Amino acid sequence: MRSGRRTILSNVHDSFAGTGTRFRKIRPFLTYLFLTGVALAFAVSLSAQTPKRKGNRIPPAPDQAVVDRGQNLFSQNCSFCHGRDANGGDGGPDLIRSVLVNHDEHGNLISPVVLNGRPGKGMPKFNLTPAQISDIATFLHARNRYVRYRQLYQVKDVVTGDARSGEAYFNGAGRCKTCHSPAGDLAHVASEYEPEALLRTLLYPGRSGALSSSDRIRKKVTVKLTSGQVFSGPLQHIDEFTVSMYDEAGEYHTWPRDTVQVEIHDPLAVHAKLLQIYTDTEMHNVLAYLETLK
Repeated sequence: MRSGRRTILSNVHDSFAGTGTRFRKIRPFLTYLFLTGVALAFAVSLSAQTPKRKGNRIPPAPDQAVVDRGQNLFSQNCSFCHGRDANGGDGGPDLIRSVLVNHDEHGNLISPVVLNGRPGKGMPKFNLTPAQISDIATFLHARNRYVRYRQLYQVKDVVTGDARSGEAYFNGAGRCKTCHSPAGDLAHVASEYEPEALLRTLLYPGRSGALSSSDRIRKKVTVKLTSGQVFSGPLQHIDEFTVSMYDEAGEYHTWPRDTVQVEIHDPLAVHAKLLQIYTDTEMHNVLAYLETLK
């Protein structure tokens, strides 16, 4: 390599024959370029030899007919100890997060346990065919897949409350009508949101994409200077040291906190307080009432 480098540099030197001092000035730069090229070629070669990590892909869903057969067999033979959904029961461990089930492939680890049992742990042996054990294994792997990958989680029906009770809470104890109106801002709200999204909006309105940028729910601030001058407008930023806002004319202001008086109006403060006192029944009753506002 060294002789090769000398040859390349010698050729370059020959091409600069007669330039003298000029070549001596650029020779270190040429050496740098050569070494950089060698390092880059080595890095590319090493990268090509390094296996790429596989992405966290969700494995394909198993045949539902096989899963159903396995679930029926599991229910008949195993659920009395391991629970209906294999999450664990009276004396039987949770099989969804079982190391053995996670390492099993096509029933190769589950089969010996089913056929031989575990007498020391109180598990009897079962006289099942290989096809039946395979179906049970498929069911367990389907349950494991569902639990492992949160993207597969499906929200169940959340409209379980009583609409009349929800309306009474809306107009009474919840004091929702103080800020909201079924004929105003909530008109047709059930047509704009799916039930689970509407429940999230009810509980956390500031985090809902459609509402988080609404001027109705933005915090507003009133700042009073030592001179007595008062500024009011949307709050932009506040911490222990500064407060920033836009005034009614759209002009941006910022002040040190210790030099001004600050009063903040947060339209969502009531929702935050309700979140601490809501009962599960009350929030679902209100949701059921909102679902009537099509």
